[in-house]
Amino acid sequence: MYQIRIYTLRTAEALQQYATVHWPRHLTSMPSFGVTVHGFWTDHQAGTHRLIALLSFRADTDPADFTTAYVASPELAADMKGFDVRDIIGVEELVLDPVAGSPLA
Repeated sequence: MYQIRIYTLRTAEALQQYATVHWPRHLTSMPSFGVTVHGFWTDHQAGTHRLIALLSFRADTDPADFTTAYVASPELAADMKGFDVRDIIGVEELVLDPVAGSPLA
């Protein structure tokens, strides 16, 4: 199962810090929770400050359970050290199932 997460940040500066300092740290912390990060991008639409990430979950990992455990973890706290989480003003999560013929199926 895959998931797209869209994080909306308060400012361009917050997005820059989040995208270049803090999200790269998740590459090493998320796998122990059953999650693989396939990539993360910034949105180029004018006036938006969004980071978009593509994740996949092991068969035994429920996305909601992952979120609950990860948010409470010392790993996430370490990843986010030095970032004001109040600068994240929205998070959208889209669970995706690949269809036959998809390169990620």
